[in-house]
Amino acid sequence: MVTKSDYLHTPVEHIDVTQFNPVPLVEAMGRTAFTARDLARAADITHRMVADRDCGVILCLAGSLVSAGLKKVFADAVRCNMVDAIVSTGANIVDQDFFEGLGFRHWVGEEKLRSGMFDAELRDLHIDRIYDTLIDEDELRTCDDTTRVIADELEPRPHSSREYIRAMGAYLDKNGCKTPDSIVYEAYRADVPIFCPAFSDCSAGFGLVAHQHARGDGPKLSLDSAKDFYELTQLKIANPTTGLFMVGGGVPKNFAQDVVVAADVLGREVPMHKYAVQVTVADVRDGALSGSTLKEASSWGKVDLAFEQMVYSEATLAVPLLFGYAYHKGAWKARTGRRWNQVLETAAVP
Repeated sequence: MVTKSDYLHTPVEHIDVTQFNPVPLVEAMGRTAFTARDLARAADITHRMVADRDCGVILCLAGSLVSAGLKKVFADAVRCNMVDAIVSTGANIVDQDFFEGLGFRHWVGEEKLRSGMFDAELRDLHIDRIYDTLIDEDELRTCDDTTRVIADELEPRPHSSREYIRAMGAYLDKNGCKTPDSIVYEAYRADVPIFCPAFSDCSAGFGLVAHQHARGDGPKLSLDSAKDFYELTQLKIANPTTGLFMVGGGVPKNFAQDVVVAADVLGREVPMHKYAVQVTVADVRDGALSGSTLKEASSWGKVDLAFEQMVYSEATLAVPLLFGYAYHKGAWKARTGRRWNQVLETAAVP
């Protein structure tokens, strides 16, 4: 008889960019052509934004990145003050990072699973498939319920996703983070705000549905995406020089780019994002946002063209090289974290 252990036996191991130095390789790629040269230029821009003492770095995450083994890359970036704010899909933050912070794992799926022929068997075993990665559905339900517990303990009012995710970090701090590397936990410790503008589209959504259902007509917690937008715009106003490192596209990409226009709506003139790197496999052929170029964003007044680079590559290939390059170049050692959570919670931007 087939059991879960027949499938869930080899855990995903997260890449540790501190253990290898890609600088010589990336610089050699800069003397070649095509995507290799694009990646080398993107690495240089990433290094520049980390080295720029005036620059606030915003990391945008879309796609299944944590489950694919990139969690430690981003957790180390937060630890080393290379990132000042994160805009992400909910899945990366809740279903994947917070999920591992609770002590659970993602598992390597066998090659045969990619065909889809075994999905019915996986469903019967309560195993969910993310392409070639597996997750225990029963453990995911525990994660869902934990988000409900956190919602039940918060003040029943509209919260930004940043406020709620900060409470998730506090939960891990209070109850013990069960993994040595967690984006949510490191961001909590470093006062790095995390925004998920479409937050209900993840495990937290199930927990919040349960929270609101249990409260009935009584006071309840809700999420305010407009407050998310206003808070990130406040940070742009307070720190006009900014850089974007975008993995994938979609909502996180557009949300972070749009704060330049939002500041203008508020009557505050701020510069376009000075630096911008996007790693994506999307292109412009289907007209989707994920493949719109950074040069196109410049036409909207969002991104400056002096230091921008698209890298057409799958994230698990490009991101370790880009962040590994910035890490081993070492500019982060002279960088002080901006602790933007404190900025939002203690001082209003005029």
